[in-house]
Amino acid sequence: MKNKEKYLTNFSEAKRKEATQKYNIIKPFILGKQSLSSISKSKGIALSTLYRWNKSYKERGLKGLIYMTRSDKGIRKIETKIIDEIERLALKNKRNSIATIHRKIANYCMENNFDKPSYKQVYSVIKAMPKSVIDFSHKGEKYYQNKYDLIQIRESSRPNEIWQADHTLLDIYILDQKGNINRPWLTIIMDDYSRAIAGYFISFDAPNAQNTALTLHQAIWNKNDTNWPVCGIPEKFYTDHGSDFTSNHMEQVAIDLKINLMFSKVGVPRVFKSWCPSWSRKNRTLFSDS
Repeated sequence: MKNKEKYLTNFSEAKRKEATQKYNIIKPFILGKQSLSSISKSKGIALSTLYRWNKSYKERGLKGLIYMTRSDKGIRKIETKIIDEIERLALKNKRNSIATIHRKIANYCMENNFDKPSYKQVYSVIKAMPKSVIDFSHKGEKYYQNKYDLIQIRESSRPNEIWQADHTLLDIYILDQKGNINRPWLTIIMDDYSRAIAGYFISFDAPNAQNTALTLHQAIWNKNDTNWPVCGIPEKFYTDHGSDFTSNHMEQVAIDLKINLMFSKVGVPRVFKSWCPSWSRKNRTLFSDS
């Protein structure tokens, strides 16, 4: 069963749709446009739930939003609203001791006609909360990103585990098909483990789904040049949030190829940022006048 659930295509359409809906809810946070607290208020979803969705998505992509188990599983049944309130109090103020939270929960239950949980149950709920969620709430988004997000950028342990894609407008001017002087766009897909280029595409057109799909096609297939052995299907494919990558076309391509599609944050390019030193040298060599 575990192997069956490895790929997005092994889940039902309803499950994939549910995962996409969850992603769309936290998308404004991932894009850096809205805080999770604001989303929680506008959508009426517990903040702790949004933290879990974000964590699961960061770790496993859309698949993580399908196959989820609560970290408090196994704790004797407590009303979901009580668990949410316990977590809210724990996240709200790091100075709240478990005893303080237990007292506040007792009052909350009395006001809402719930059975009061024991001190041990409150303790178990708090201890089951992911440390990353607590750090995000108590130490802020910047601390969270430095400690947890950046880890995800270098998490690969083998070739074809993670590929990264990005675009850049080349700093050169050449004649296009119409005889006009123009700057071309370069799209690159790189294997995160080996830092090898799996595929590339140069075009005068602005980044779009078709060009990205062509780059991915080249990256996956065997190359005619035997000195370029990089090929295969990645387990995870990191992309930016350009209109091409977020199009239905690219999402369908990823699902059909059983690729776990991961979106990086706007303004944080993964490929050219990590490849910058070597890219700069290659750029100067390729396009120098000498």
